Amino acid sequence: MAEDDSEIVRHSKLNMASYGAGSLAREFLNMAFTAAVFFYYENEIGLNVWFVTSGLVIFAIYNMFNDPIIGYLTNRPFKFTKKWGRRFPWILISTLPWGISYFLIFTPPSIDPESGAWILFFWLLLTTCLFDTFHSLYFVNFMSLFPDKYQSNKERRLASGIYIPIGVIGVALGAMIPPMIFEFGDIGSYAIQGFWVFIIAMIAILFAIPGFREDRDTVDHYLTTFEQNPERESFFKSLRTALKQKSFISYMFIYTMYQSQITTMQNSIYYTVDHVLNMESGASTLIFAAFLIGVIVGTPFWLKYSHKVQNNKKVMLYAALLLGITTFPLLILENYWGIIITMFIWGLPLGGYWFMIFPVMADVIDESVVITGKREEGVYTGFSQFFARLGIVAQAITFGIVHTLTGFREGADTQTDLAIWGIHVHLALVPMIFIFLGCLVFWKFYKLTPEKIQYNKAKIKELNLV
Repeated sequence: MAEDDSEIVRHSKLNMASYGAGSLAREFLNMAFTAAVFFYYENEIGLNVWFVTSGLVIFAIYNMFNDPIIGYLTNRPFKFTKKWGRRFPWILISTLPWGISYFLIFTPPSIDPESGAWILFFWLLLTTCLFDTFHSLYFVNFMSLFPDKYQSNKERRLASGIYIPIGVIGVALGAMIPPMIFEFGDIGSYAIQGFWVFIIAMIAILFAIPGFREDRDTVDHYLTTFEQNPERESFFKSLRTALKQKSFISYMFIYTMYQSQITTMQNSIYYTVDHVLNMESGASTLIFAAFLIGVIVGTPFWLKYSHKVQNNKKVMLYAALLLGITTFPLLILENYWGIIITMFIWGLPLGGYWFMIFPVMADVIDESVVITGKREEGVYTGFSQFFARLGIVAQAITFGIVHTLTGFREGADTQTDLAIWGIHVHLALVPMIFIFLGCLVFWKFYKLTPEKIQYNKAKIKELNLV
C-alpha cells in the first residue's frame, strides 16, 4: 500500500466526534448496567446469589449467540440500504427500545425474594435479554461501521483518539450519575435512576446521528460489490472460517480476558463501598471518576506512542500488562483515598487498551477480507461480542463461588471478615489472573505485524474491496 494511501483522512474531526457520541451513549448505558445489576438483585432485592448468577449466565449465553446472529442477519443489503445506508437504519431502530429495557431491569415486582425467587429470576432474565437484543443490534452495527468508514491507519488512529475520550465521558456518566440518584437500601431509587439513564442516553444519540451516517460512495460501492458476488456463506461456515484465523482467536482471547477483568472489577465497586469501606452510595462516584480521569490523562500518551512505534500489537500488549500490574494494590487496600489513587493509576493503561480495541479489530477484519474476498464486518463484530460475553459468565460465576465460599449474606447490612476478604478477591486477584492469561496468549499467537497489515491493505485495494 502506498504511503500516501495510509495517510488519507477522509472525515472531519467534528464528524468523528459525532461518531464518538454514539460511543458515549453505549458506554453510558453499558457501564450503568454492568456496575449495578448484580449488586441490585443480590444486595438490594435480596435474591439468592445463585439465582442471580444463573440468570446472568443464561443472559450471557443468549448474548453470545445473539450478537453473531444479528451480525450475520444485518450484514447484507435490504430495500432501505441504498437510501439510508448499510448500518445507519439498524442503529437508529435499536436505540429507543434499548433505553426502555434498561429502565425495566430496575422495576421488578415488589415481592418477597424467597417466596417469589422464581418470579424475580425470570424478570431478571427477561429484561436483561431484552436489553441485550437491542444493545446487540446497536453495537454490532456501530462497531462494524468503524473499519468501513475509517480506512487508513492514520484515520483509524485519529478517530480512535477522538472517540475514546468521548466514550470515556459516557463511562464516567454511567459510573457516577446512577449512585448519585439511588441510595443503598432504597429499592425505589433504582427505578428513578433507570429513568434518567434512559433520558441521558437518548440525548447522546441525537448528537451521534451525523456520525452514524455512511458515505454515499461507500454504500454504492458495497451494493455494486454485493451484486457482483451475491452468494453468502452460511452462518456456521462463516464461524468456522473465523475460528481458523489465528489472529482473530488470539485477539478474541485477550479481549475476553479484558472483559472478564473489567466486568468483575466494575461489579465489585458497589460491594467495596458498601461493605469494605462502610460508606454511602455516593462515595462510589469518586472511585469511578478516578480511573476515568486516568483514562483521559493516559490516552494522549498512548495516541502519541502508537504513532511512534507503528505497531498495534505492541501497544495493546503493553497496556494490558500494565492493567494487571496496577490492579495488585486493590487486593489489600481498605482506605478510601488509597483505592481512589490506585484506580487513577489503573486508568492510565486502561486508556491505552481502549484506544487500541478498534484499530486492532480493524486489522483483524482486514485480514479476513483478504482470506475470504468479502467484507464481513458485521459477522466478525458479532463473533467478537460472542466471545466478549464470556466476561459476564466469568464475573457471575466468580461472584457466586466467592460469595458462597466466604459466606456472603444476601441483603444483609453487615458481612463477616471472610466475606469482606472475598470482595477483595473478586475486586483484584481474579481480575489480575484474567488479564495476565490474555496477555500470554496474545503475545504468543497474534501474528499481525506492521508489514503484514500493510500487505493486507494493499491486497484489499487490489481486490477493489476498499
